[in-house]
Amino acid sequence: MKTKLFLITPPFTQLNTPYPATAYIKGFLNTKGIESVQADLGIEVILKLFSKEGLLNLFQVSSFRFQVPSETISDNSKRIYALQDEYLKTINPVIAFLQGKNPTLALQICQEDFLPEASRFAQLEELDWAFGTMGTQDKAKHLATLYLEDISDFIVECVDSNFGFSRYAERLGRSANSFDELYEALQQEPTYIDEILLSILKEKIENIQPTLFLISVPFPGNLYAAFRSAQWVKKHYPNIKISMGGGFPNTELRSLSDVRVFEFFDFITLDDGETPIEELINAVTSSASSRAESRDEMPLKRTFLLEDGKVVYKNNSTKPDYKQSQVGTPDYSDLLLDKYISVIEIVNPMHRMWSDGRWNKLTMAHGCYWGKCTFCDISLDYIKIYEPVAANLLCDRMEEMIAQTGENGFHFVDEAAPPALMRALALEILRRKLAVTWWTNIRFEKSFTKDLCLLLKASGCIAVSGGLEVASDRLLKLIDKGVTVEQVAKVTRNFTEAGVMVHAYLMYGYPTQTIQETVDSLEMVRQLFEVGVLQSGFWHQFAMTAHSPVGLYPEKFGVVKETDIIGTFANNDINYVDKTGIDHDKFSFGLKKSLFNFMHGICFDYELQDWFEFKIPKTKISPDFIYDALQEEDDFNIKPTAKIVWLGGKTFVEHFTKSKKGNSWEMMTFTFHDKKESFTIQTNKNEGEWLVEMLLKISVFNAKTISYQEVKSDFESQLEDFELFWFSKPIKTLREFGLLVL
Repeated sequence: MKTKLFLITPPFTQLNTPYPATAYIKGFLNTKGIESVQADLGIEVILKLFSKEGLLNLFQVSSFRFQVPSETISDNSKRIYALQDEYLKTINPVIAFLQGKNPTLALQICQEDFLPEASRFAQLEELDWAFGTMGTQDKAKHLATLYLEDISDFIVECVDSNFGFSRYAERLGRSANSFDELYEALQQEPTYIDEILLSILKEKIENIQPTLFLISVPFPGNLYAAFRSAQWVKKHYPNIKISMGGGFPNTELRSLSDVRVFEFFDFITLDDGETPIEELINAVTSSASSRAESRDEMPLKRTFLLEDGKVVYKNNSTKPDYKQSQVGTPDYSDLLLDKYISVIEIVNPMHRMWSDGRWNKLTMAHGCYWGKCTFCDISLDYIKIYEPVAANLLCDRMEEMIAQTGENGFHFVDEAAPPALMRALALEILRRKLAVTWWTNIRFEKSFTKDLCLLLKASGCIAVSGGLEVASDRLLKLIDKGVTVEQVAKVTRNFTEAGVMVHAYLMYGYPTQTIQETVDSLEMVRQLFEVGVLQSGFWHQFAMTAHSPVGLYPEKFGVVKETDIIGTFANNDINYVDKTGIDHDKFSFGLKKSLFNFMHGICFDYELQDWFEFKIPKTKISPDFIYDALQEEDDFNIKPTAKIVWLGGKTFVEHFTKSKKGNSWEMMTFTFHDKKESFTIQTNKNEGEWLVEMLLKISVFNAKTISYQEVKSDFESQLEDFELFWFSKPIKTLREFGLLVL
């Protein structure tokens, strides 16, 4: 029997680009010749809802609420309901504009008398200064986003309180130790949004007629819709087997025991999906052709299922997980790539990249090469098992994806991209003369030298994000981050000076963190923005998770779990009591408000006390701590194994004779042209002839890289005193224009 798979991401994740899990799995299935179809039901529901027909239905469904005198409806929703004709007139053009199909509409949107405005537009006065330098297209995107958020507010109040653009009924999936609340919600009649989802699902199931239905659930905000989708398929197509995988079950459902879950799903798989899915296909195919072994003998990989009325976890397959080189190239076919909508919700530069523009998603390395941070799920395979992908294979996959999607933007979704692999990837991109744009997550470690950052920039890297976490050396050591604040400052400076935007993940409320350390951490962050080495940041409050060292060994970190009872459904977030007794929640508003201002280059002269409505201690950090850390002289020691790479192009060489006091000697002038300007250097004839040959050898377009020691030996085989030449004015000039030591 031929197996056909249907893979979905349920509502909702991002509006601007598909979540990559199904594309990864489809790419793997292609290598096995297994037929599959994928869909992002989130974007399809959004497009059906936010259309002229969709809004017409929405207003009709909500109309009864406006006719019942006892209904309490906000003035905001009344205003939107009254302006429904304006919304019906504008919705299709606005969606087309956000899909990049109607750019001229920006001029009309920016005149601010085209879109109907409700409460979200009240933010405009506050944000005018922030968007003052914005171009017409960006400003129009932001106004159009506010317009959609107004409609969203109306939906939440008048139609479906669970609605949210990037999540749906998230509350039901968050910390759901018990399945009761979610199960009860699923016994209710489908909501208006559910009906839209199920109508799309019905059409697809009828067309595809799969034998195996795979639902990827990355976040809590996808969980309810995943169960609702599975419920509908179980009811109407009981012969189709249904499996759940993805980030949510991988972290939350590792101790699942509630049998009711299997009223909806036949299987739930954990961790990397390739081998578990392959074994599921074998099992489903075998049982369908009724010649297979009994279920007890059925080999499965990291899979929950129901046997004899009990939830069992099977991992009896001897088949190993696939290497990253074997999983194939992510395949985005079937997805509506030209229908995603780019929005600009907030002014945070990195968050804007998340929501604006289409990105192809790839992974440089499976897992994390550091794998020590004590707040992280380092006991789980997705972090613990580190396996990089070769740079040439990554570039092959990039070229395949560009050909398939027509997009040359890449978001590498690594836990922390390894610096050595980033270097190799950048060199490979430059050798192949690929014009790509990319960004990723890193650790702020000293490997990111000034020259490496320049190389990454030259290859198309536009931004990096990394965890500064708590800007306190004591806590960074406790976290086992492997960095210091001073080191972070230098790395962020190197990226910034290369023209790469830097975003910092910031954390407060880490176990044993004192109020003084929170204040000092804020002061460090203030200084990093003030000297201009950070452009973006976001504060997260620490959350204890079951699979992190803090969650596994809380006593080592001065915290006590509130309960050791393991729920029958989701188990990840742990409630705990910090022995310090500090209420970290109260810092949230002040930390976020100050950061918002620092990101816009203002309020650096405010006292830290001004951000809080309660008394805080004065910072103990020197006001010039970060500035002083950045004043240290460059290290002139170059490792013999360091690679020497020339990013510049060909040079025009002229010979001339120089005379002085009756003596004359031959000289050479080199003229270089980079993308912005031209510059010249001069050398004597012997050094110049050597340099001409060496620049060809160390060109970035050569497949073989040459070490500093090899360059030095080559020079000294013909001439004398390489160090004197290396630190001379001509080489110093070349170092400023693309002669890199890596």
